[in-house]
Amino acid sequence: MLKNLDPLLNADVLHALRLMGHGDDVVICDTNFPADTVAKQTTYGKLLKIDADAPTTARAILSLVPLDTFVEGAALRMEVVGAPHELLPIAKEVQAEIDRAEGKSWPMGTVERFAFYERAKKAYCVIQSSDRRFYGCFIFKMGVIAPDVKLGV
Repeated sequence: MLKNLDPLLNADVLHALRLMGHGDDVVICDTNFPADTVAKQTTYGKLLKIDADAPTTARAILSLVPLDTFVEGAALRMEVVGAPHELLPIAKEVQAEIDRAEGKSWPMGTVERFAFYERAKKAYCVIQSSDRRFYGCFIFKMGVIAPDVKLGV
């Protein structure tokens, strides 16, 4: 057990997150997502899992991963087929975790289902939650952590 570290963050997940850099994407998906198939095509190349629902998984990931402030759409959700603007409870719950982690309102963008699959294949890694609710699929783009001191630029 480590201090100040969410216990859901297992060694494999910590390893992958530590290897990520600015601009890399991490996918959090539900149990219905073709996670293993997609994960094999990512940079990391293997599926990671966290045994928790999607919002709790997002909270654990966002406790370590800053969102990218240099791009639009640093937090994305899969659109509901036939109702792309519908915001399901699972998306609202993950939105609350994003806002909490970032300390401000940070609206999620949306990605059409099949475009989401293609984008997920280009991610650094895929982390499957144990959430069985539909459309529990999200992409977070890693930002940077500012230095402790001002650099002379």
